[in-house]
Amino acid sequence: IQPSGALLGPARTAMRGPETSNQNYKGHGLSKGKEREQRASIRFKTTLMNTLMDVLRHRPGWVEVKDEGEWDFYWCDVSWLRENFDHTYMDEHVRISHFRNHYELTRKNYMVKNLKRFRKQLEREAGKQEAAKCDFFPKTFEMPCEYHLFVEEFRKNPGITWIMKPVARSQGKGIFLFRRLKDIMDWRKDTRSSDDQKDDIPVENYVAQRYIENPYLIGGRKFDLRVYVLVMSMSAGCHLWSGHGRHNVHLTNVAVQKTSPDYHPKKGCKWMLQRFRQYLASKHGPKAVETLFSDMDNIFVKSLQSVQKVIISDKHCFELYGYDILIDQDLKPWLLEVNASPSLTASSQEDYELKTCLLEDTLHVVDMEARLTGREKRVGGFDLMWNDGPVSREEGAPDLLGMGNFVTNTHLGCVNDRKKQLRQLFCSLQVQKKASS
Repeated sequence: IQPSGALLGPARTAMRGPETSNQNYKGHGLSKGKEREQRASIRFKTTLMNTLMDVLRHRPGWVEVKDEGEWDFYWCDVSWLRENFDHTYMDEHVRISHFRNHYELTRKNYMVKNLKRFRKQLEREAGKQEAAKCDFFPKTFEMPCEYHLFVEEFRKNPGITWIMKPVARSQGKGIFLFRRLKDIMDWRKDTRSSDDQKDDIPVENYVAQRYIENPYLIGGRKFDLRVYVLVMSMSAGCHLWSGHGRHNVHLTNVAVQKTSPDYHPKKGCKWMLQRFRQYLASKHGPKAVETLFSDMDNIFVKSLQSVQKVIISDKHCFELYGYDILIDQDLKPWLLEVNASPSLTASSQEDYELKTCLLEDTLHVVDMEARLTGREKRVGGFDLMWNDGPVSREEGAPDLLGMGNFVTNTHLGCVNDRKKQLRQLFCSLQVQKKASS
């Protein structure tokens, strides 16, 4: 699942304007000329030695640069972004893999804060029915600053289970369940731990979240969906891309499950989303499944809209988010968290193939080679889902008032002959290019 907003072509947003004569700024891509000029050679840089490196090295015309060499494309980590972005001048065509303040969506406490604020805004402007479309995250409190509000809620519903999560950690680290206030007393005394991951905030906070006690089970096991969402612009004309068939269903947390003695590294514990959709359809019928996947589309759109006004949408930035979604027994999807650096390391051969395709299509959409027209609705496994408004599967202007037969252009978990689509796309582009020359 790769949903969410990507611009086919560069985002037209204002960039910060450092003086190029300032010696504190490191310039990149300065020799490449015009932004949309086709480039035969792309200089790339990354520190991630996994599937991503394989994809970048095998991409025709892309050349790896190391150390302080100038680059056109940098798949950076968030620590580099934090330390260097404001001191780096980038030419028009240059792209990096994160928004400057991505954490507004990817840090658990910020995500909930923005969703709560956005829900209140929708209730004021569009009414309770529209605001209810944001009810896809469990009741959550930031700790310790909302401890007293949490205690009030806790006492209203005695006996239910809550889960504590550190706001800036991943892979299940630091998480624990509790049913009594006594169980978190030790945590209140010392919220710091020796294995903290360094991130944007030095003092580690937690969120207390109501635990979903009726999860949908497959073979008696819990699972979550990892959905990759590509966003190329968070400006007023936000663009979202949704990918079909290129996502994982994690049958329990993979980072935890792989430590089990019966874990099989070749088989792993993941399903392709297409298999999951077929499984649900066989048990609940296609209509119920269509509603579920439509509800997931709503999560991607509403969560990104909740941060649209606060995330700095620099035209050099794009983001491949990793959404974690849990399904309950009523086939309701719940957003657990959004990751800024979803794992690109494969846990099995099938997972390697999935992530290779995901990354190849991400690079197609980012379009460093300037091959696309900007009017495409599908690129490989990606579908254009939002283009300053919902995108219809049918051509022509959408009927947003009556909605009519409007169906959003997303096919999560559906069969997709990705290679055939890409061959047709780039063949068509070559024909258009020859005709115009």
